[in-house]
Amino acid sequence: MKLSHSFFYTMRENAKDEDSTSGNLLVRSGMIKKSSSGIYMTMPLGKKVLHKIENIVREEMDAIGAQELSMPSLILEEVYEASGRRDVFGSNMFALKDRYEKNYVLGPTHEELFAMAACMKGKSYKDFPYNLYQIQTKYRDETRPRYGLIRVREFLMKDAYSFDIDEQGLDVSYTQVFEAYKRIFNRLGLQYKIVKADTGAMGGLLSEEFQAICEIGEDVVVSCEHCDFSSNLEISEVISTYQEESEELLAYEKVHTPGVKTIEEVASFLQLPVHKIVKTLLYMVDDQLYAFLVKGDREINETKVRKLLEAKEVRLATYDEIETKVKTSTGYVGPVGLDCAIIMDLEVAHMHNFITGANEKDYHYKNVNVRDFNVLKTADIVCVKEGDLCPKCKQPLVFHKGIEIGNTFKLGTKYAQSLGLNYLDANNQLCPVVMGSYGIGIGRCMAAVVEQNHDENGMIWPKEIAPYEVAIVVVSMKDEEQVKIANTLYEELRSLGVDVLLDDRQERPGVKFKDMELIGIPVRITVGRGIQEGKVEIRKRTETESFEVSLEEVMHVITSM
Repeated sequence: MKLSHSFFYTMRENAKDEDSTSGNLLVRSGMIKKSSSGIYMTMPLGKKVLHKIENIVREEMDAIGAQELSMPSLILEEVYEASGRRDVFGSNMFALKDRYEKNYVLGPTHEELFAMAACMKGKSYKDFPYNLYQIQTKYRDETRPRYGLIRVREFLMKDAYSFDIDEQGLDVSYTQVFEAYKRIFNRLGLQYKIVKADTGAMGGLLSEEFQAICEIGEDVVVSCEHCDFSSNLEISEVISTYQEESEELLAYEKVHTPGVKTIEEVASFLQLPVHKIVKTLLYMVDDQLYAFLVKGDREINETKVRKLLEAKEVRLATYDEIETKVKTSTGYVGPVGLDCAIIMDLEVAHMHNFITGANEKDYHYKNVNVRDFNVLKTADIVCVKEGDLCPKCKQPLVFHKGIEIGNTFKLGTKYAQSLGLNYLDANNQLCPVVMGSYGIGIGRCMAAVVEQNHDENGMIWPKEIAPYEVAIVVVSMKDEEQVKIANTLYEELRSLGVDVLLDDRQERPGVKFKDMELIGIPVRITVGRGIQEGKVEIRKRTETESFEVSLEEVMHVITSM
């Protein structure tokens, strides 16, 4: 591409409304432009990057025998009602009506439609297995879009679905896609971890995530540096070092704690460590009030609670709900005499003579024990902390921030049963198809690469997905010899299949150099005064120094690089 005859622009100043490095650099480089909150235009340079990412995905999916198709974005709402997911997505779905008052949604994901399509093929056990995929725009009405392309309302996604007759077949299909994903992310040059995750709205038997390690990541990746353990914070098991206390059990007694509400205030007032205090947290779980008991230095894990109680919705109870349903004061809630179901964390079960609220303003109980109240369930319901023990090797865990760039699910028969996707087995019995689901966020991959590969001057693209592999910069467009040599090099590189850009704009050399660094082209050839001696300068984007090469050697040097 010659810049003098192209749609090319850059911004000198930082984008005012971007809250991430990748969002800022992609906007400044003219690759994307925000049109409204969480919605972006993709400009020509950005489109080239996305296209190259898509090609890598296609190559690896095609290599395992997956076939590409295309699904509609406008989908009848009843499709999601049939699978039971309309209520799960709730207001995250964009909903609309057509002129006949029929309810439609913009597809947030396509498990249901792929299951419907598979009904056309899956008649006999002999028709399986197979794998279908698409690269298509998805829509989710995010409450708070942020971080450029990382959290948006309209996004490009590759979703794939495998179809098998049993779980053994699913294991094979799952492993094939899983290995293809590793090859894809390796080719993109991403630093990532693979973690076990919550199945969430997808449901099914297993979920794993590919997390690009990044400081602005919204997910917490829990891992061990001494073994291969890695997990999402949402489902990480807490291996407690808390031992059964040996002190004698005492009778609980009420103590006056005027104006003392928070854990830290109670600990300070009673001159006790925080871990001797038990928090009583009141939550509404599918419209029923529950009390959850956790150590004072722990945080409740809502994902674990939802799975434990098989709930659709878990949220903190409001002040009005607390005072209406249990008639107690917030800040002083405790389990003794509390009129609601109580769920206790495993660590609390080992505690003796602890502190709780007394369900009365300005009062707490001390020397409370598990015998003093009724418990419905005891389970691991808290978030793991950095430094907790690894479930595999019992060494301290470490935390990283991560961007979810891909996920894999063993769906099992969930969607097949709800949507009538069945086959006849060898005994002529009707059986549900076993499905797998696999997603990659194309735009998120683009953003994650930038987050991991940039410096103060701009982006540093890996060669495989850079918008152009080589940039030729003409120092002076008034120098006919420089212009001639630059155009000759441009045509020669193109003939060799090199993706090359020629900066032949009427701009100062400094502007051209800054723009090439900003857009992150891996290799820059500078055609300047050196051509009087038959030489040009070559510089890698990852290096600070350039080196001279004779015109005769340019093609060899560039192709070898």
